Amino acid sequence: MGAQTGTSPVPHLVGSGLAALLNFPLWKASAMAQSGYKVEASGWGGAYVAAISPPYRGALAVVGGMTWARAAIFYGSEVGRPLVMRLLGEEEKPSFLSLAMPPLVVSTCVQIVNQPLVRGSIQLQDPSSTHNTVLEALRSISRERGVAALWHGTSAGVAKSVPKYCVAVIIKDTLDQWLPRPRRGDETMVLARSAVKAVSAATAGAILTNPLDVLRNEMFKTHLSMVATTRKLNAEYPNFSWFMRGAEKNLVAVAVPVACTLFFTEQLARLPLF
Repeated sequence: MGAQTGTSPVPHLVGSGLAALLNFPLWKASAMAQSGYKVEASGWGGAYVAAISPPYRGALAVVGGMTWARAAIFYGSEVGRPLVMRLLGEEEKPSFLSLAMPPLVVSTCVQIVNQPLVRGSIQLQDPSSTHNTVLEALRSISRERGVAALWHGTSAGVAKSVPKYCVAVIIKDTLDQWLPRPRRGDETMVLARSAVKAVSAATAGAILTNPLDVLRNEMFKTHLSMVATTRKLNAEYPNFSWFMRGAEKNLVAVAVPVACTLFFTEQLARLPLF
């Protein structure tokens, strides 16, 4: 059934937390680029440097939200896979359904629960925002548009997050079955194998879901429906060029933390402490 990272959720929480903390500036830059937020900058690379630089508004909420969300998805996928296999009568090699069903269910639930935090965090990155905390942003949204507005963009969020994590889990577990097993005591091979799985899984998920990231963030900014937002983007970016808006930053901001999460978690799980 592939390499397991253990039955404890602790390596997942610690690994996800480390990745979220290290990669917060990259997430900020990606959120700003995909939302179309403008920053004042000059010189080569000035816009990107400005985007990843302080102030880091909402950092604690973002890091906390990413930590529990990724830990829940990857841990839930790990413990859910053998349950689905038993349900389907599979004994050794998991089927596509066994690999896909756990992250599909868990990531959908996580996205719905986390949606208000995601919306408030992204809105807070707007340089023109007058709010200083995620809570202030959420209070403003609910006061102006009602509590239900906190879940505006959930459809796009689920559509982009669920496939991303399903792809990541499926590729990671598939590579775990395909890649040659390291020789006993060959730590270099162990680390290289883990890195290949993590990077491949995270990169595929980020590339495939960038258009949905753009759609979700534009919905947050404009408060339009998914259909109306799609029409607006198509009008502003002919030939679906908006699919690649912020793609380079998203590739870094999404692929890097997910890869770090997978890699850190697998290495932490090898420690006797866990």
